[in-house]
Amino acid sequence: MLPLGFLAVFFAWPVLAIVGRGFADGGVAEALGESGTWRLAGFTIAQAAASTVVAVLAGMPVAFLLARVRLPGTALVRTLVLVPFVLPTVVVGLAFRALLPDGGVVSIVLANAFFNVAVVARTVGGLWAHLDRRLEDSARSLGASRWLAFRSTTLPALAPAVTAAAAVVFLFCATSFGVVLMLGGARYRTLETEIYLRTVQYLDLPGAAALSLVQLAAVVAALAVGAVARRRREGATRLRAAVETARRPERGEWWVVGVALAVLALLLVPIVGLLLRSVSTGSGFSLAGYRALTGRGEDDVLAVSGWESALNSLRTATDATVLAMLVGVLAAVVLVALRRTPGRLARGMGEVMDAALMLPLGVSAVTVGFGYLITLNLLPGDLRTSPLLVPFAQALVIIPLIVRMVLPVLRSVDERQRQAAATLGAGRLRVWREIDLPLTARSLVAAAGFGYVVALGEFGATSFLARPDAPTLPVTIAALIGRPGELNNQMAYAACALLMLVTVLVVTVIDRLRSGQSSVGEF
Repeated sequence: MLPLGFLAVFFAWPVLAIVGRGFADGGVAEALGESGTWRLAGFTIAQAAASTVVAVLAGMPVAFLLARVRLPGTALVRTLVLVPFVLPTVVVGLAFRALLPDGGVVSIVLANAFFNVAVVARTVGGLWAHLDRRLEDSARSLGASRWLAFRSTTLPALAPAVTAAAAVVFLFCATSFGVVLMLGGARYRTLETEIYLRTVQYLDLPGAAALSLVQLAAVVAALAVGAVARRRREGATRLRAAVETARRPERGEWWVVGVALAVLALLLVPIVGLLLRSVSTGSGFSLAGYRALTGRGEDDVLAVSGWESALNSLRTATDATVLAMLVGVLAAVVLVALRRTPGRLARGMGEVMDAALMLPLGVSAVTVGFGYLITLNLLPGDLRTSPLLVPFAQALVIIPLIVRMVLPVLRSVDERQRQAAATLGAGRLRVWREIDLPLTARSLVAAAGFGYVVALGEFGATSFLARPDAPTLPVTIAALIGRPGELNNQMAYAACALLMLVTVLVVTVIDRLRSGQSSVGEF
């Protein structure tokens, strides 16, 4: 009941309150009747679709490299490709702003694609690594070209995974906030940034609620497409061990490997550019931005110093991770128990609960943060002023990721071991401690680390909820970059670089922890 209760209070209630606000006073009808709403929706869908196409085209060669190629350094590639995905959106936006100072649509599309290449590469690669090569080899032996053999045998098998990955990427791009806010300026807005601006700057709550409804409809549609594709993938493919399908590249495959390496090099360009920008000044290289983090910026534009913001980020991310692990692991245990319980009712309850747990991943963080502002004052103590509000919002964002990482490992535990321990007299708690915990410990640590870095960089909901005297580092970066003064810009880039380095370090450790586990179809 704890996971469902948490979702009910901190997700369903705020989101439903927004739905109600949107329908009140004719807010939805008025917003839907405005041509500007449909221009925003059109731009949101167009940039998300373009970003998805670029991410899929760039991710497929990398998926091939990760899945089908046996070469030294593949493990390093696996880690590198994941780094952009877990970078804070503010950092990605600022990195592309350093490369393309004029911003605009192209930079938004490239930044969103950069952010999501890993989703395509690891989702598609996770399935590709287990596809039987013999069918493609048979087609080649009958005279088919390499491209024809791939198109007629491998691509149809991969299609569900590609579709599912594209749906997720479209979802992330359609709800992208920090990237569009940083690169779009006042000219290019999406539904997500418009909700933020109407709430914070114009105090147009009915209009923002109506836009949230439009966005919610698009999100549900994308989730439905992804769910359908996932069910097809789970039921229609015969898989083989990854070690049997990877081999040294042959002839034309080297071209694909070359393209994949070129994509990786392009992914590193914004990262390197950001690091260089953090030490560049008008008079040459300098660490002035890093030193200035001990202060409050030029003309005291910040309420607290940069280091205090960093400490706030560490504290809130820690609280959010502990909370998310408690709720997420309990939810995963319940889902496994329902799956092992005979009967359609238990299985149906498990599927409904699984879908409900994934919903926060699809609803925008800005919408959730907005919902908190109009609901949580009704709880005892007015949680809107509580320092726990930001960890609650961040935990809601990372719980689905933790469930997705822990659930497959819990399901893989051999039930016969648990039954044998129970037969010998062990209680449920001891069975969990002696059987489940040792087998899932690495996955639990990896999930906690992954959730921690995501919470560390969360910006959408936090930008709504962080108090002015307790901002997190991403909020401080956004504040600095919006103020004039070279030192403020230097501080913003230095803070981004530090956030990025911490993220890379944690991701490297996580990937090493997960390296020995199966990842069929799991991101």
